[in-house]
Amino acid sequence: MGAAGLPWAALWALLLPLVAADEGILHASGSGVPPVTKDYCIIYNSNWVSLPKTLDNATFRALENLTSTVLCSSAEVPSGSMKDKAVVVMRGNCTFLEKARIAQSLGAKMLLIASKSRLSAISDNKTDFEDVTIPIALIRYNDIVDMQLVLGNEVNVTLYSPPLPEFDYSMVVIFLIAVFTVALGGYWSGVAELENLKAVASPGERETRWKKEENVTFTPVTVILFVVICCVMLVLLYFFYKWLVYVIISVFCLASAMSLYNCLAALIGEIPFGQCRITCSSKTIEVRLIFLAIFCIAAAVVWAVFRNEDRWAWILQDILGVAFCLNFIKTLKMPNFKSCVILLGLLLLYDVFFVFITPFITKNGASIMVEVAAGPFGNSEKSDGNLVDVPTERSAPHEKLPVVIRVPRLEHSASTLCDLPFSLLGFGDIIVPGLLVAYCRRFDVQTRSSSIYYISCTIAYAVGMVLTFIVLALMKMGQPALLYLVPCTLITSSLVAWRRKEMKKFWKGSNYQVSDSSRTPLLQDDGTPGLHRK
Repeated sequence: MGAAGLPWAALWALLLPLVAADEGILHASGSGVPPVTKDYCIIYNSNWVSLPKTLDNATFRALENLTSTVLCSSAEVPSGSMKDKAVVVMRGNCTFLEKARIAQSLGAKMLLIASKSRLSAISDNKTDFEDVTIPIALIRYNDIVDMQLVLGNEVNVTLYSPPLPEFDYSMVVIFLIAVFTVALGGYWSGVAELENLKAVASPGERETRWKKEENVTFTPVTVILFVVICCVMLVLLYFFYKWLVYVIISVFCLASAMSLYNCLAALIGEIPFGQCRITCSSKTIEVRLIFLAIFCIAAAVVWAVFRNEDRWAWILQDILGVAFCLNFIKTLKMPNFKSCVILLGLLLLYDVFFVFITPFITKNGASIMVEVAAGPFGNSEKSDGNLVDVPTERSAPHEKLPVVIRVPRLEHSASTLCDLPFSLLGFGDIIVPGLLVAYCRRFDVQTRSSSIYYISCTIAYAVGMVLTFIVLALMKMGQPALLYLVPCTLITSSLVAWRRKEMKKFWKGSNYQVSDSSRTPLLQDDGTPGLHRK
């Protein structure tokens, strides 16, 4: 293998150990006419048994509910009670294969093990149990209870494991949301930059504009400090998720309400009607902006109250999230391409480290980034005499960090039953490249370059998203999107600047700013950029 292939080989080596447990579906059918059916999540070990890929090749078995026992001894169940049946027993006291050997010896054709804790991978030493051939699957105890309530006591079940869909249409929605947000955020930043230029050219507007200016400029030192804070915060969340998750939720409610207000206020400001004002403490404010503020606060409060309602709360979270990203991209200004390279490069390393490297450091072999995104788990338990990290109940049972765009998965698969039924994209995968797109748009405005940087960088972002989805479909596992977005956007922006022979100016940023000492505009009287004053 050549030297060029070594980095890719190393990357694949990092990706391969992260394979998750085998997920399948238990298809249950009641005895009514017409029969009521329902699917439930199961976890199985494909090295022990292979399940059919479709229901057409599956065999139904009558279900015998023996959850009153753990089946660690054949004396625990009546003789003949599981002959040619699917049996469900409780987890605990002995290994999965020991339970399966007893069930098989008593005539069972399928063993389901109900677990009150979170489902985890099934593992055991199969070499001592070569005689065990029946299917073994782990199922949630709550699903067994639900099965009885919905389908009754006479239930027939079968197991199958459909192949994962190569593509889920929810990713198209994610793609459109992400590209729309990045493009609109960059455009809004360019509009604000144009207003700044006009204010600099007009002495009467200059002071007013500076007072209204709410932008924050990142210097290289600030960028490094920001990345360090991100690392510290992620580690703190990993260890203190139980408490900090509510802090993040509170901050998101406040920040998203303010962001939604800023976004809608910018739109309302373009409407020439309904500009009635009231005066309070020598200050005037538009009545419609008061109602807008109440609406934005109400939206954030409604989300906070119903945030765990998966049927519709994701829509409100996405709206608030898009507003948050737009406001962040518009407000936070990168002064030059050098700062963009430092920020995107460091956050790329941050993303890769916490996704791919931390599984080799953490005790349970889990990625810190994935654990925090899904909600870390608490304790470990002993099994088979060896210490095996088995996730139990969540420290904060239903709480997840609201820093992602969520769209329900549209394709039916075992993952929609076992895992999060949503496709996710973190805010960082929108905001971080969006800051570069915004800088490109401002540079276009400053240099009057017909939006070439802005359009090229936006297209590069879209290409990076498509590349992320392709790798996601091929790898069947979550991907750090910045691994693909950062190279696409940085390389494209650099090529455009190099082709236009503007790399030096693009790297250092435009010099249109006003001298702080004199407050004299560095523009000509006709509004065109003037000479930079040393």
